[in-house]
This record gives sequence, structure tokens and C-alpha cells, in this order.
Amino acid sequence: MIYEAESGDIEICLTGESLISRKLSVFREEYFLKLREIILNADVSFSNAECLFQDYADYPNTYAGGGSGQGTYMAAPPESIEELRWLGIDIVSTANNHASDFGDQGIISNLEFLEESGMPHAGTGMNLAEARAPAYLDNPKGRIALMAAADWGPRGTGAEPWPFPMGVMAGEQSPYSIGRPGCNLVRHKTKFTVTESVYNELKKLGESLFNVIEQNQQINLFGSTFVVGKEFSMETIAEEEDLEENYKWMRDATKMADWTIFSFHNHGASNSPELPSSHTRTLAKGLIDNGADIFIGHGPHRDRGIEIYNGKPIFYSLGDFILQNDTPQWIPYDVMKRFGLGHSDTPSDFHEERKKRGWNSRVEGWESAIATCKFTEKKLREISLYPIDLGMGLPRSIAGRPVLAEPGSEVNERVLKRFQDMSKPYGTEINIEDGVGKIKIS
Repeated sequence: MIYEAESGDIEICLTGESLISRKLSVFREEYFLKLREIILNADVSFSNAECLFQDYADYPNTYAGGGSGQGTYMAAPPESIEELRWLGIDIVSTANNHASDFGDQGIISNLEFLEESGMPHAGTGMNLAEARAPAYLDNPKGRIALMAAADWGPRGTGAEPWPFPMGVMAGEQSPYSIGRPGCNLVRHKTKFTVTESVYNELKKLGESLFNVIEQNQQINLFGSTFVVGKEFSMETIAEEEDLEENYKWMRDATKMADWTIFSFHNHGASNSPELPSSHTRTLAKGLIDNGADIFIGHGPHRDRGIEIYNGKPIFYSLGDFILQNDTPQWIPYDVMKRFGLGHSDTPSDFHEERKKRGWNSRVEGWESAIATCKFTEKKLREISLYPIDLGMGLPRSIAGRPVLAEPGSEVNERVLKRFQDMSKPYGTEINIEDGVGKIKIS
């Protein structure tokens, strides 16, 4: 063996959502620095940059976060890139529902700041090919490829699709067009199975009000498909073109790199907050079948289970890693108006009003874990889960920055128990050793 990368040995650290808006490098708590040490000691560390590195020079979009018009415009000072690098983050995803908070120019500015800093990134681009294409990071242990996507379609338990901002899918370049800045989006729709009596009523509704005709024993109504079954159920189905294009780029990445990671920001509809959507499971397994070494999900601001598929890890979601979405400096006036606020009110009034309405009031949004994946001779051998605490209930000036949850603490035990319970249906056993979750693969 001449080259170090030939060994097939590497440790990859994964974190969830980084909604960063403040400095990190000034702090010195013991369990914060221990967390940083874990991230730095990995050969490569990833995070989802769920923000736009932005100096407020770009025009805000109509809505932020692709939600109901009440989301935070997730601007992060451009120097936050170096703060993430100080923490040990080497490569980031930019595909998420905040990617279009400041319109097309905000996407462009974000890309420019990342390029200037030398931070590898994937998931958005000046056109669809750039958004889908892998980013590469050279490392002594081997070249790493990162691909990233977000989903677009019904969310929650099957409601209407996101409004406009989440729909900014990058445009494909052609002889006739320069393309369009945007995200690598995986579009999906819902398919509902209903009882025969309900189906007949929907059929009558569609025919009488919308001139919808039954085809192939199914009805397409309200952007969803309805079929007859013995009981009620729901599944989400991804656009086949989006699946195949991502599989194609993954196959390309395997020819260009030693290690491949796919990041997926998924808010798509599922039957339970703890469960991934069916299109996410389809995408994850399809990517591994096409060469991905790791699938890392995030998006619902909470953890989900872990599955080992063909010897490769699927993290259906790691929750919040940095949660500083209530300290961006400026808030557009139109979103403040939606909360009944006026010119005499300030950004902190907006954040207080959101808090009163229950924004991120669940404990699952304020605690999670980071994960390290150890590979030896190209085989996954061990996953370690390190619980983190983001300081739920603390003042805004303190909360949102992660520290390791001390072994034996309530947060540590709760996070690991949650992962154990959610991963068990996939046949994944998590043992606890000194406050760290361990998944060992023989």
C-alpha cells in the first residue's frame, strides 16, 4: 500500500441542522469544547447549513422557509462560515427550505460567500446541473463527494405543498436558456388509500365540481391520488425523473471519489413525526444501491431512526445542531405585519410573538446527537451517537448553541432512548456505553 487512502479507513462525523446566526469561537464551556474535539478529530465533518450567508444586501422573498408566511428569514453573517470551520465542519449542504429566503440573488450571494471562504458545498447552484452535481473535498483518507437535495410537496400528514419559496427548483440549462439558480429538489405527491364508500364520494365530488374523471381505478384530486383499499393509508411517491437524475449523479460521484455522502432535507408528509416519508426511504435505498456510502437526513427538526441497509447507514433525520433562528438581526416588515406588528416594533418583538404561538416548543427540537461513522477497509464497522443539548428554556442570548449532554443526564438518556426506540423497527440495535450510543456492525 503506497497511498494512505488505499486503506479504506475513515471516520466521518455527521451533524443535523445548523441555523447559525452568532459566533461560536468565543465560548469555552467544558462540554462545548469536548463536542468540538469530537468533530475536529473526525477525518471529515458535515453539517446542513440551513441558513443563507447573507449581509442583507439582497431582497427578501415573499415567504421565508417555504412555510405559512410566518418563518424566520434565516440570514447568517458571512463570517459564520469561518465559525463553522472553527467548530470542525469541513463540508456543508445548502439544499433546504430556507435556500430561497432572499430570492434568486440570495442563492447567488450564498454561493459566492461559500466559494470565497473555500467551504465545499452541494445542493444549490446557478442551474440544475450545478445544484445536482457533487461537491468534492480532498482528504488524506480519500476524496469525499457530497450530494444534497431537499424535497418539495405535501408536508405534515399530507397537506398542500409548500408555497412558492420551497418551489424554487434550479432550472435546467439548454441551448435556449441559461437556466435558473435554485435547489436540487426531489418532488413528490401523495397517494391515499381509502375505503370504497369514501372513494365513491370523492369520485362524485370530482366529477360534479371539477370535471375529474376516474382513470385506471384511481382519482386525481387536490393534487393527490386516491385508490380503493380495505383501510385508510398514505404514501408519498417521488417524481421518477428526480430519483433517476440523483442516482445518475451518485454513480458519477463514485467514479470521482473514494467516499460518497448524500444529504436530504426532508419535510415530506409521513404518517408520524417519528417516521420518514415513504419517498425518503425509496430515495435513500436507491442511492445506496447506486453507490452512496452514507445517507444523512434532516429537516423535521427532530431525530428519526437509523437503518443499516446493505452495510451502509441511513440516518432518516438528525435534528437541530445549532438553533439560532431567533437571533438574525433584521426581519422584513411584511412578515412582521402578519404577526400584527408595526413600524414601532422590533425584530425581537417578532421573535417573542413567534414564541408565544408555540414555535419550536417541543423538547425534540432542542436536543439531538451528532454521529460518527467509522469505516475500516471500506466496511462500516461502528456508529457512535453523542447526545447534545441546545439549552431549551434558556434566554435567547444563550440558547441554541450545542454542548455535549453529560453522561447520565436527563437529556443524554432521553436522546439515546429515543434513538433506540425509533431504530428498533429497522432491526438496528443501539447499546449505550458511558453515555454514548453504539451501533456495531460485524
